[in-house]
Amino acid sequence: MNKQRIIECVPNFSEGRDMNVIKQITDVIEAVEDVKLLDVDPGEATNRTVVTFVGSPEAVVEAAFQAVAKAGQLIDMRKHHGAHPRMGATDVLPLIPVTGITLEECAELARQLAHRIADELRIPCYCYEAAAYTPERKNLAVCREGEYEALKEKLTTEGKQPDCMPDISEQSAVIDSHFMQTGCTAVGARDFLIAVNFNLNTTSTRRANAIAFDVREKGRPMREGNPITGKILRYENGEPIMRPGTLKCTKAIGWYIDEYGIAQVSMNITNLNVTPLHVAFDEVCRCASNRGVRVTGTEIVGLIPKKTLIDAGKYFLEKQHRSTGIPEADIVKIAVKSMGLDDFCPRQKSYKTSCLSPQTTDWKPFNPKEKVIEYMLEDDNKETHRLVDLTAKEFAEETSRESPAPGGGTIAAYIGALGAALGTMVANLSSHKAGWDDRWQEFSRYADQGQELMSELLRLVDEDTEAFNRIMAAFGMPKNTDEERQVRSAAIQEATLYAAQVPLRTMKASLRVFELCRVMAETGNPNSVSDAGVGALAARAAVLGAGLNVKINAGSLKATKSNSLPPQTADMATQLIDEADSLIKIANAEETAVMEIVNSKL
Repeated sequence: MNKQRIIECVPNFSEGRDMNVIKQITDVIEAVEDVKLLDVDPGEATNRTVVTFVGSPEAVVEAAFQAVAKAGQLIDMRKHHGAHPRMGATDVLPLIPVTGITLEECAELARQLAHRIADELRIPCYCYEAAAYTPERKNLAVCREGEYEALKEKLTTEGKQPDCMPDISEQSAVIDSHFMQTGCTAVGARDFLIAVNFNLNTTSTRRANAIAFDVREKGRPMREGNPITGKILRYENGEPIMRPGTLKCTKAIGWYIDEYGIAQVSMNITNLNVTPLHVAFDEVCRCASNRGVRVTGTEIVGLIPKKTLIDAGKYFLEKQHRSTGIPEADIVKIAVKSMGLDDFCPRQKSYKTSCLSPQTTDWKPFNPKEKVIEYMLEDDNKETHRLVDLTAKEFAEETSRESPAPGGGTIAAYIGALGAALGTMVANLSSHKAGWDDRWQEFSRYADQGQELMSELLRLVDEDTEAFNRIMAAFGMPKNTDEERQVRSAAIQEATLYAAQVPLRTMKASLRVFELCRVMAETGNPNSVSDAGVGALAARAAVLGAGLNVKINAGSLKATKSNSLPPQTADMATQLIDEADSLIKIANAEETAVMEIVNSKL
């Protein structure tokens, strides 16, 4: 997959019960090269399946077209019934920028796709959100007004017709046979949207709707007298006067789910920067409580960005006056537990698309590895031999083998990461120390810094080995002609320079560990002062060890014949060695200072 330009597509198909139909649709998506199918989320009550896939823009657009074609063949909208609003076999088809592409570019791709669907598949299309041709059609609800049941009238009524229309000169017979089978599709472009259902301890759709109206941005109509049965107040143009809800950038309705036996508030969050998921959760809980109802669990439909769970986890930790400088997996777990993402285990559906079949319905609790888009992509792109993924025993054994990598530079980076981890541990212990409750934020900030530092050094573990492998690859290049020898020599120089620069970064990162350990030795939990001392010792070992690798690789550059070594490269080699010597002196002084503090408190 081209990692430079990636978009996501999240089509909603009007079939959530027949796994054979769903499988045929997802098969055509997976058949397109450079596309990764990430999630398939059917709903029996809604009779709707949300599919998520990513890839290069060209590949995703092609996969989307093929999926619309297949859904149009297999799904007969004349027979469709479900709890969710819908108007077509492929109901909505949004393109979402992920990396290397703008929302505006996705909007143009969406318009082109809509025209192609109308021209080649004879399926009418509205263009909505960022792809809309008119301001009012930015709102999906405007495009889908009247749903499928109003489609025949809309197809033949000027002003209501879809933006991309096939030829309907054949009149009503064709409309009845073809268009009414496939329905209409809304093709659009939008930023990342979260679809979430909040489970309630009630069976009342009216109560669920009341909560939805309390929170959704649109709110509810204002009425005379009785707020429920009173006459709706309207503007001069006849439009109802609305009392806005409390959450910006949200759409919500209440419904009853037969499959679950409960009512839900079903919400779309259209801008996570304005209304994060955890804010929506707390507000729905508050409004539900005001009406004597409780939120009993939260159900994510489709995938979510990792940042959503990280922000939520840190939010709930801060509410508890707990440190946020803990491993990412722990932060995610706090988010999952706090919002009840796995409290409704029987209904959190996860389908492994590689083995999806009509008989397969795998009910399981919320699994971040299957619901967070970054984790899904990490699994797809994961290197098979990353050192940081090995156990401690495996890492030691791998180092001991008769291969030069992993070597001293890699081990230096790992020692530095352990030093940062020890300083972070002291910060977290201090943040949670009894009697120090008023200092939790102070230590939490240091723990956050320590986690970032540890992550940087862990990345350098594998990068140092990769730098060595580049040198070996350069030496293995052909050298049969003068041109090949020249190219090979240049590649060796470039790889050797890089192999000297990577451990220098390890030195600089490891030096920052001293500040963390010094502050923890001075002001942290006194029972853990020795841990801060060991962290400082590890940091010094990391700086000195990485320094040796800077010198040996930079020295190799200096030893190269001058006629094949550019002067600027030779100058840089000297600068690298001088800088390494300077950093070693600082590390020695820092380690001495920290150990004096530690020894004074033992």
